Amino acid sequence: MTPQSDEDEVWRQIVASFNETAERDSADQPWPDSENLPPEPARRVVKPSQPELGEAADHADHADHADHADHAGEPAGEPAAAEDEDHYTPPPPPPLPKIDLATKVAWVALFGGPAYLLIAAMANWEMEGWALFTAVAAFIGGFVALVLRMGDGPPNDSGWDDGAVV
Repeated sequence: MTPQSDEDEVWRQIVASFNETAERDSADQPWPDSENLPPEPARRVVKPSQPELGEAADHADHADHADHADHAGEPAGEPAAAEDEDHYTPPPPPPLPKIDLATKVAWVALFGGPAYLLIAAMANWEMEGWALFTAVAAFIGGFVALVLRMGDGPPNDSGWDDGAVV
């Protein structure tokens, strides 16, 4: 037999046994104890019902009781620690950096020029040559100003280690 016919025979056997069951059932295999998870306590979620027209006054009377206990089954005065322990609360983000006047003007020019052209075209305003030129020049000027202000070097606070340099 040639190597090609051996491969063909192996493939025929694989295809023929595709729908057959395995010799050893997975139920016979032991489950390792290290894979078992501890049972979680059952959590009960109680949603407040929507007050109907006649229940609006009753709801107002029970509003002060709702402040004392957040969930049914929890005693009043205890915090809802079970819900908060599984959630990550990120720290507040740092404040945005201050932008100088030149950068603000460049952003306004970058978006203001095309915005004027779009509004003028949608409103069927008659655009004179100087207005059209000013809008296009503002867009190009704003783009060039922002690109030139980006700079080529690394940030000043990067220190001696620039990371992986290839």
